[in-house]
Amino acid sequence: MVRTFEIAFRLKNARRVNGILFSLRQIPLLGKRIPVGVYRSGGLKVFAGVLAAIWEILTVFLGKFLYLLLMVGWASSQYGGVGRAESFLHIFFFLTLVGAFYNTYLFNPTSDKYYAVILMRMDARRYALTDYAYAIAKVLAGFLACGLFFGRQAGVPWGLCLLMPVFVAGCKLCVAGYVLWDYERNRRAMNENLPEKWIWALGALLLAAAYGLPAIGWVLPWQAFAAASLCAAGAGIACAWKAAHFQEYRPLLQELLRAKREGTDLRTATAKAVQEQNRKMISEDRDIRSSKKGFEYFNDLFVKRHRRILWKSSVRQAGIAALLVAAGSLAAVKSPEAAEAFQELLPVFLPYFVFIMYALNRGTSFTQALFMNCDRSMLTYSFYKRPGFILRLFVLRLREIIKVNLLPAAVIGFGLAFLLYVSGGAPGVADYGVMVVSILALSIFFSVHYLTIYYLLQPYNAQTEMKNAAYRLISWATYLICFVLMQLRFPNVIFGALCTAFCVLYCIAACVLVHRFAARTFRLRN
Repeated sequence: MVRTFEIAFRLKNARRVNGILFSLRQIPLLGKRIPVGVYRSGGLKVFAGVLAAIWEILTVFLGKFLYLLLMVGWASSQYGGVGRAESFLHIFFFLTLVGAFYNTYLFNPTSDKYYAVILMRMDARRYALTDYAYAIAKVLAGFLACGLFFGRQAGVPWGLCLLMPVFVAGCKLCVAGYVLWDYERNRRAMNENLPEKWIWALGALLLAAAYGLPAIGWVLPWQAFAAASLCAAGAGIACAWKAAHFQEYRPLLQELLRAKREGTDLRTATAKAVQEQNRKMISEDRDIRSSKKGFEYFNDLFVKRHRRILWKSSVRQAGIAALLVAAGSLAAVKSPEAAEAFQELLPVFLPYFVFIMYALNRGTSFTQALFMNCDRSMLTYSFYKRPGFILRLFVLRLREIIKVNLLPAAVIGFGLAFLLYVSGGAPGVADYGVMVVSILALSIFFSVHYLTIYYLLQPYNAQTEMKNAAYRLISWATYLICFVLMQLRFPNVIFGALCTAFCVLYCIAACVLVHRFAARTFRLRN
């Protein structure tokens, strides 16, 4: 077993090192200085190996840290009607049940499993057991450290903090044992990345219980959590025995990894599904016409044929926002307490809308549609990559995505101003104007941002797979910055003025960068 684990770990590390070197070659400016022969360079491989080792350590703690910080710790602090420790354990309990089905580790068809079991013909049982034992060990270590840190901050007793990793590991082992038992009966391998419908339904119910029940003042008693943890530990030991004595790992893994063996892994299948879904939403009306000329004509036809993709979600978001504003306004009129709460909240609530507008923005889906249904073909022509033509089409597309995103933004902006008015009013007219302009500026900023990084870092290859590490990094950085801004408390006038000024400067910078660099970066990825 030790020898099997050593070989598997070295294989995983080699794949990760090569992945890091590949990602370094995709970084703008830096990538051109790294030759193809980097894969046989000893020095850079040592550097990448150090990064891989750091990443392996981070996988033990970083994911659990962020998970407990955002989804459990921060969420539990938002409920005023129940104790912080009680809501923390309640949310952790139900989210752990969700994660037991969606992150089993044993039934995740990773590339490492494919290389080891299918290509290298390693002993499937030994490989599966050592790999799963290592994953469970990381779960125990990560949740022990992070659970103690965040649990104690929330006021959870030491004993219950120590039970948290036991509960997580026990639940995962129970699900693994059930799936192995089900495979013996039905010869059906469960892919955790493609859950069945009943798992989706169960996950939705558990999420509703995790975040909905504390809102109405009900949380799971700590005694129930302790009892459930001890039961999960006992059942997990029994399921671990089942996993250790299971004899059909090779046929199970062969079934699980069939898609990779046939060259249609999950990412490819997902990309094809997205393409097929987009095709169904493209208008096939042959009578669509345009009276415009040149790139205006080209862009106008694209927008008209893809109207459902571009506008469907935007209209839905605007409708939901209008309903929420109406409900809030009615509550403010009928209840003095609600009106007072709105009066206290709205003047400093604007930073939250950085994250909300980030979540509502349609920039990612717009650029995906552009690539899959237009640029993937047009980028094979040299004229399409001339600086002047690129900037012209960039401005036209920017105009369209701004219009799409402005619809829900306008409803939200004017709706918040109206809600402030009916709840008691603001000191001056400028307060209403700042609220509206700020929301519109945030919507414009994210529209410009996503289209700009699409042109400067074009991340897709001809198969619509994302191949640019820098694009992923910027997307993650955008998310984190938006989340951090939620924690700020600025008067709306100051925050709105900063947002508007930054949006104007960003738009100017984006046009300059696209004009200067997009001719080299806006291309198909290999």
